[in-house]
Amino acid sequence: MSKASYHWQQLAFSEFSLAELYSMLQLRQAVFVVEQNCPYLDMDGLDQESLHILCWQGNDLLASQRCLPPGLSYPQSSIGRIVVSPKARGLQLGRELVQRGIDYNLKTWPNKGIRIGAQAHLQHFYASLGFVRDGDEYLEDGIAHIHMNYQA
Repeated sequence: MSKASYHWQQLAFSEFSLAELYSMLQLRQAVFVVEQNCPYLDMDGLDQESLHILCWQGNDLLASQRCLPPGLSYPQSSIGRIVVSPKARGLQLGRELVQRGIDYNLKTWPNKGIRIGAQAHLQHFYASLGFVRDGDEYLEDGIAHIHMNYQA
């Protein structure tokens, strides 16, 4: 896959076409529910209040995340539902995706910082982008997670 053929998009929930929304929910279900064998309620009512960052190649959604305002999940802003399609892994899209989320949140909510609930096995990945672990591991939907903070 050529990086030049990627198309990045930022959408409020109300701006999604039905096809775009379907692609995002399909990718999240394929990875979080099926691949990770973790039945959970993906549609948690937070998408409507979030800004979504998506990476496309043609009509194929390669990566997605949501940026949440302060006070929605945590007192800080947050990023979540960070997902890269299995066919796009190894292309550094996850790194670029998360960096775009960091940049968006810091620009939109300056001086608020960012808090995430990260899968514990991804701690080093998030640390490499500037997140710092905050607290002990906890189980969420049967998967070990940790809280991490990014200071503004």
